[in-house]
Amino acid sequence: MEPFPSDWQTALALVAHPDDPEYGMAPAVARWTGEGRRVVYALASSGEAGIEGMAPETAGPVREAEQRTSAGIVGVDEVEFWGFPDSEIRNTPELRARIRDTILRVAPDIVLSLYGGPEWAPGQPNQRDHMEFSAAVLEAYDDLPPDDRPGLLFENGPQATHGVDVTDQIEVAVRSLAAHEQYLSVLDPDTPVVEQARRQIEMVTSPRDDFGGVPAACFEQKRSRAR
Repeated sequence: MEPFPSDWQTALALVAHPDDPEYGMAPAVARWTGEGRRVVYALASSGEAGIEGMAPETAGPVREAEQRTSAGIVGVDEVEFWGFPDSEIRNTPELRARIRDTILRVAPDIVLSLYGGPEWAPGQPNQRDHMEFSAAVLEAYDDLPPDDRPGLLFENGPQATHGVDVTDQIEVAVRSLAAHEQYLSVLDPDTPVVEQARRQIEMVTSPRDDFGGVPAACFEQKRSRAR
């Protein structure tokens, strides 16, 4: 696994729901913002269907607020929500246009997106929203004129090609995920939120032999299929 590129200044993280950046990207984001880099979050939905027992019109603002708090903990102060329906995100022309327009407006050096494969591991299926959103990002990226297309596109997933040493960012990443307090407290009522967050962050950053044995945030570089 290669070290993540360092010759960039702005990254755009495109995700489907609140908490998606925290399940894997946040440790790397904390390192990058600490180095003075700019990271922008754009979320397709507000996660309004994500809190069991809470009406969508209540849950959406709650999850937006938690996401903004979470992003701030890792140094991100640019967070936008597009209003696509949670649990019904599809690879539509409308979504691809929003992705394309956001890339053009932010003008990032690097685009970060969600893993789009069917399974994280055998028996661990990916969410349909994630797969549809990932496909939309890839298509929108390919459709950009070459001069407007960011030079690098990465997915945060299990088939990693590049890693970021996040030895010093574990604790801040735990706090960032734990900021999704209402979401996590309903997701697993029997486990304290901080414990849930720590378990998740330690799992996704577990030291790898192919990356010097250090805690790493892992990304897969995607190649443009545009001709």
